[in-house]
Amino acid sequence: MRVLLVASAFNSLTQRVHTELRYRGHEVAVELALGEDLLRARVARFRPDLIVAPMLTTAIPEDIWTEHTVLIVHPGPKGDRGPSSLDWAISEGAREWGVTVLQAVEEMDAGPIWASHSFPVADCGKSELYRNEVSDAAVAAVLLAVERFAAGDFVPEPLDYGRPDVRGRLRPYHSQEYRRIDWSTETTADVLRKLRAADSQPGVLDELYGREYFVHGGHNEDRLRGAPGAVIATRDGAICRATVDGAVWLPQLRPRRIPGGPATFKRPAVDALGADLPTGTPEVAVTPADAAVRDTWSELRYRELGSVGYLEFSFAGGAMSTRQCRRLLAAYRQACARPIRAIVLGPDRDFFSNGIHLNVIESADDPAQESWHNITAMNDLVEAILTTTDRLVISALPGNAAAGGVMLALAADEVWCRESAVLNPHYRLMGLYGSEYWTYSLPKRVGAAEAARLTRETMPVGARSAADSGLVDRVGPGDTHAFGAWVRHEAALLADSPELENRLTAKKQLRAADEAAKPLAEYRAEELAQMRRNFFDEGEPYHQLRRNFVYNVTPPATPAYLLS
Repeated sequence: MRVLLVASAFNSLTQRVHTELRYRGHEVAVELALGEDLLRARVARFRPDLIVAPMLTTAIPEDIWTEHTVLIVHPGPKGDRGPSSLDWAISEGAREWGVTVLQAVEEMDAGPIWASHSFPVADCGKSELYRNEVSDAAVAAVLLAVERFAAGDFVPEPLDYGRPDVRGRLRPYHSQEYRRIDWSTETTADVLRKLRAADSQPGVLDELYGREYFVHGGHNEDRLRGAPGAVIATRDGAICRATVDGAVWLPQLRPRRIPGGPATFKRPAVDALGADLPTGTPEVAVTPADAAVRDTWSELRYRELGSVGYLEFSFAGGAMSTRQCRRLLAAYRQACARPIRAIVLGPDRDFFSNGIHLNVIESADDPAQESWHNITAMNDLVEAILTTTDRLVISALPGNAAAGGVMLALAADEVWCRESAVLNPHYRLMGLYGSEYWTYSLPKRVGAAEAARLTRETMPVGARSAADSGLVDRVGPGDTHAFGAWVRHEAALLADSPELENRLTAKKQLRAADEAAKPLAEYRAEELAQMRRNFFDEGEPYHQLRRNFVYNVTPPATPAYLLS
């Protein structure tokens, strides 16, 4: 079928639906909801059999939904209505929630139901829940709805609040009135619910040192204590703030925009506070090994199970700053010094990596120079993985990866993806040539022609398609918990296999042969020569494209790469 996806942004869920439908043989196009006339023109040109809206914040025009079947994906159970469904689910402590695919009608979220799917509400932030449990449920519901539409004989279920399985209701917008934190009275559990319900948008409006900030993200702290509301510690850019019965870590802050002033964006909390943070605030470090057995915030965790070491990293939004790359490299080198036979790299949930940290770069005194430092630090990390020849290295991706984050994964001997992961193995949309040794790793996996296509077409790649092309080695099943269990089982089998020594010998020989044919230093130098021009030459589009991304600038029309 010809399916038109209409979305307010080409976000993670829209990309996931796009890859799943294309993999099943449908002809899929995308139109961003940037104006009714633009949408009408696109519908007239594409002539879709079906319109699906995976993520939409505006209404579809009546003349479109009366002429075409339009299916809206709503992140709530049957009967749930309103723009803040997940916010309410998390803030009220729901243990189960749902996704409903309903037909567009005049009244928002009130159309007949084509499919629904429930999911457990994990203890995490809204954005992480959205990219995992919500996305999985949404795809299952969309695929069922598309199948029913294609069959031609399905009658959607009218919304009827008298039915026992219709448990949702109309809810208001979850404004800051509901999100406000009273640090003098609220428990850690209460504070975390509010923080998680606002992550990553719109954040919780709060005050620190006489200034207003939106707080993004929140994590428990198991040991530190202090006066309620006080900032009692920092760690790797985050701040720790005491509650009445404990404390929480706040990784990112966004200054409230002053009326008439410039727009603001999220930054590491310590950077955002700047000189306002008292100089005596202690930096309380935690090792990756200690973090793995504690209930505290850390971007890095390390644990060993048998002969396998698991180096977990979790960076907000998948972005990796210069400092984060260097910390991960240090942890990787420590893991390599351990008496293990295999290392598994990747987060427990959510993003693997999206490459360099554009927000940190944007806030730097010299963004071009910070871009250079950041890409150099990424390259150092990737090089360390590529040159590890005395043990097996596995990249395990429970969630999405993009740009340099994909190339970071490809540095490993094997790449394992959860079936829900979406990869974007390209740099062009940010005006960059790319680095992280991609000119070595990517063609080696998929061939020169496919590498050129992937980086030129700039379209997302689903896990199964990635496996078909050789971009990844294996695809694992299930939710993030099931995927983690599968990774641990398969990694143990490989590490304990009597064939591992032969494999490591072959790995050393191949690395030596590749180095003799063309040293890694040459790949790096060639890539960085291009990147230096991207960062420092006048007229290069990177800096404007980065600002557009950081400030979430809406494009005037659907980008050309989505039109085919």
